[in-house]
Parts: sequence; structure tokens; C-alpha cells
Amino acid sequence: MAFEIIGFEIEAGVAIITLNRPDKLNSFNQTMAYEVQSALDYCMEDAAIRCVLITGAGRAFCAGQDLEEAIAPNSASIEEHVESKYNPMVRRIRAIKKPVIAAVNGVAAGAGANLAYCCDIIVAAQSAKFIQSFINIGLIPDTGGTYFLPRIVGMHKAAELMMLGEKMTAQEGKDLGIIYRVFPDGELMEGAMELAKRMALMPTKGLGLIKKALNMSLRHDLDQQLEVEMDLQGRAGRTYDNAEGINAFLEKRKPVFKGE
Repeated sequence: MAFEIIGFEIEAGVAIITLNRPDKLNSFNQTMAYEVQSALDYCMEDAAIRCVLITGAGRAFCAGQDLEEAIAPNSASIEEHVESKYNPMVRRIRAIKKPVIAAVNGVAAGAGANLAYCCDIIVAAQSAKFIQSFINIGLIPDTGGTYFLPRIVGMHKAAELMMLGEKMTAQEGKDLGIIYRVFPDGELMEGAMELAKRMALMPTKGLGLIKKALNMSLRHDLDQQLEVEMDLQGRAGRTYDNAEGINAFLEKRKPVFKGE
């Protein structure tokens, strides 16, 4: 697929989406938001894609909303910006039945930070910074921030990050359990791609069902979630990859999963 702003390429079953407005710290304008949505739709439908990696070009991951666009004459309302640009991206990332990795290469501010938080796994460069910058201009976190962050770090830590608007380093994020791995700055993409390629060879249907179970757990009590586990386990047990995994175990060989 060809896009005007974002980068999009596929390598070894991994779709790499690169936010590519480096002169604007990859802040979101309408075109970039819509292109990310289209790229995610493509990733959802193409069975050859078994993992998605989102990163940024230049020295930033994403600085959030392009404020110049937001305050331009005849610009859409804040509600319209959120509903048309950010909510659809979050919904797609959570709905896609494949793992989505955020490789945070630099500053992730506002909607940029929360876009990373709604992904399945986050890796970051050592110099990356995360900031809930909304309060600095009198706004509240959007892009799923008030949903995901309290569930990741707890209510009080989320309130601290959102209300004080202080920067969090990549290492602090790792210590809080937000970030899976922190890489030296020059090694982020190599490490991120190694992880993405590894996940692209895993049982994709099983990964998608894990994601579905986690999504549903956020609104269920224990009894409801036990029913979900039973149902999804049944679906997983009828996949090719489940049979392949069992046969490989019994035959003492490495399984070759097809994502089916």
C-alpha cells in the first residue's frame, strides 16, 4: 500500500507502520491519522501479516495532536478530532486479531503516549520519554489513556502521571511494568524487529484469542471470565496450530506454526 505520510512495509510477516512527520515530531494531523487507520485495516485483513509494529521516524515516536491544525480557522471541534482520529485507531488496535507492538524511539506525548499504551507490547529506546501532556494545556487524556493507564499502573500512579504531566523515562516505564524491554538508542529497531519476527512465527490464532480474552476481562467478573476462557479455549483447541504444537511436542521437534 502507498501512503502520503506514514511509512508502510511488510517484512517476514511483520507489517511496519512508521509515523512519518519528523519535522513535526510525528504529531497527528488528519491525514496521518486516517492513513494509520487504513494501514491497520489492511493488517487486519491480510492473513500473511501476523504481527504489526508501530514506530516513529526521526527523534520522536509521536508528540500527540498537531496543535496548529487543531486551532486553525474552521477546524473541527475537539470532540470531532477525538472521534474521527483517535478513537478509531484505538478500537482497531484492540480489535485486530494479531499482536501489535509499539517501538517507542523518542518522545511519546499526549495521544502519542496513549497510542503506545493501547498496544499489546511496548519496547522503547533508552532515551525515550513518555508524558501525559494534556494537563499542560488544560485538557484531559484521550486516546484511551484514562482506560488503559489506570489498569496498567493503578489509579494513584495514573493520577500522578496525568495530573502532574511529568515526564517518565523508558526505564521508569519498565520498572512500572509498562515497557517490556528498553534498548540502547541505536539498537531499538533491531530489537523490536527481532521480537516482531518471533511473534509472527507464533500461533497467530492463539495470540488473537489471548488478546480477545484480555479485552473481555476488563469488563467481566470472575464467573463471566471463566466462561470466556472455556469458550476461547475450545476455539484454540480446534486450530491447526494447536494440533501442530501437540504433534511437535510428541515428536520432539520444533513446531512450524501457520497462524491457522
